Amino acid sequence: MASVQVRYIVHDVDSAIEFYTKHLGFTLVMHPAPPFAMLSRGELRLVLSAPNAMGGGGQPMPDGTTPEPGGWNRFAIQVDDIETTVESLRAAGAHFRNAIVTGVGGKQIILDDPSGNPIELFQPIRDEARLR
Repeated sequence: MASVQVRYIVHDVDSAIEFYTKHLGFTLVMHPAPPFAMLSRGELRLVLSAPNAMGGGGQPMPDGTTPEPGGWNRFAIQVDDIETTVESLRAAGAHFRNAIVTGVGGKQIILDDPSGNPIELFQPIRDEARLR
């Protein structure tokens, strides 16, 4: 059961479902309406919302601003072999914002989902940086 929830605004919920389930190991929990889906991966629940005037997380703000994908805030997925993971995703046509970089805790790269939302792929190089 998830203990953390992140909502991403996406252009196309069906494309996002396919991307996250096929390439990043998420499971579809529910998809009750075209502009909304809920996915899970371990402790993470990922809620996907398309801009939608009918309500929910994709509805316009009180000032009329429409939610849109993108930005730099992101969640990270730990991988065992970042080079192999990146190679596989590139072969599938995925877009990356940068090259693999090494920081003090590990190697990382920023992957865009089909709507341009960032996901960090992270391979720890220190035990303290590992997830569980």
